[in-house]
Amino acid sequence: MNYEYIIIIAIIFLIILLAVFKLNKKDLKLDMNKLVEYLGGKENIIENEVNLSRFIVTLKDIDKVNKDAIINLGAKGIVEMDNQLKIILGPNSKQLKKYID
Repeated sequence: MNYEYIIIIAIIFLIILLAVFKLNKKDLKLDMNKLVEYLGGKENIIENEVNLSRFIVTLKDIDKVNKDAIINLGAKGIVEMDNQLKIILGPNSKQLKKYID
């Protein structure tokens, strides 16, 4: 009889875990939409690449970028060189590249 309770609790825990994972995945996509917006829109992005935890993006107009908003989304840092930004995003960098491509 004790095993039944343990199995029920484990099933409930797995359902909650899956729900949290699914919600986090949706939030990440929304953040990507906002990040593209803060980069000046998809039409402002010429080229993008990923180098480990850095997302490197070449832009048409760097003045359209909202760097403070990008930091508030969770970027750990931004380095600007001419019309290129190196944004330190961690493991989300690869996902962002796939999203933009």
